[in-house]
Amino acid sequence: MSQIEKKKLVSIKTDDTLMETATHGTHLFPFRFYDENMSDFDFNCIDWHWHAEFEFVYIEAGMVHFHIGEKNFDLSKGQGIFINSRVLHKMHSENNAAIPNFLFLPSLIAPTESLIYQKFVLPFLNASLDYYIFSSSQEWQEEILSEIQRLIQLSRCEINELQISVQIQKIWELITSNVVCCPKIQSMNSSSLARLQMMMQFIHLNYTERISLSDIAKAGNVSTSTALNLFRNVLNTSPVNYLICYRLKEAALLLSNTEKKVSAISIDTGFSNKDYFCRSFKQVYSLTPSEYRRAKKWEGGHDTSTSFISISEK
Repeated sequence: MSQIEKKKLVSIKTDDTLMETATHGTHLFPFRFYDENMSDFDFNCIDWHWHAEFEFVYIEAGMVHFHIGEKNFDLSKGQGIFINSRVLHKMHSENNAAIPNFLFLPSLIAPTESLIYQKFVLPFLNASLDYYIFSSSQEWQEEILSEIQRLIQLSRCEINELQISVQIQKIWELITSNVVCCPKIQSMNSSSLARLQMMMQFIHLNYTERISLSDIAKAGNVSTSTALNLFRNVLNTSPVNYLICYRLKEAALLLSNTEKKVSAISIDTGFSNKDYFCRSFKQVYSLTPSEYRRAKKWEGGHDTSTSFISISEK
């Protein structure tokens, strides 16, 4: 395998369910290391996404704000985190935080039909454990941080698949020996997430139209209060705020990729009032639409991401 490739993306690319569309590794060796800095990403933000892989992130420098489900917390230099498979998460930073990280499919630990997989991997996939933070306050966590750093150093050289595999086994053995897994309630979680995805898809397909909270809730066949709770608990935002942020994300793409007038873009993305559109855009991007267009032309970039921040409804 060739020298590690540094992933320099402007934004994380996802489908309508927020699943990341990038492939991490190959079917022969489903592992990928990324030697990243938060400054690699638009607005120092890795937006909401999930993937089938396990993910480990080490904070090599700076501080990073994590959003995992409804949980929000900060990690600083010297800390690490394990993010479970299929867990929705987001991270951002106000500085150039260094975050070397690696992802791998659970089947890299052991074949899915094996006893090892059944005993030591499957319980984590079926657990209510979304993430686990590692600090140097406990001896075993300090040991796992050392093993994570060792894997990072190995990955920064010519990749040796056997060495990487052995290192992953060491890390996983420490986790399974020290972390207790509690089974999650499958029926409620899967049903709720399915309804949330239906509402998100409705927004993605109809954001140019005048749609209300009731319309969004109806798309998921839930009450407005349930819709509010689902968006708040999983995405840490409201349905209407998600709609506005999605409209702004699409507007940012049009500003980057077309010469359309700002007034036309505001209408095309569902905003009936240009002034409100400009105020909302600046609130999220810290630039007016015209300033953003000029900045993007200067950078030569076209992708964009939008953080969920609270935006006042008009």
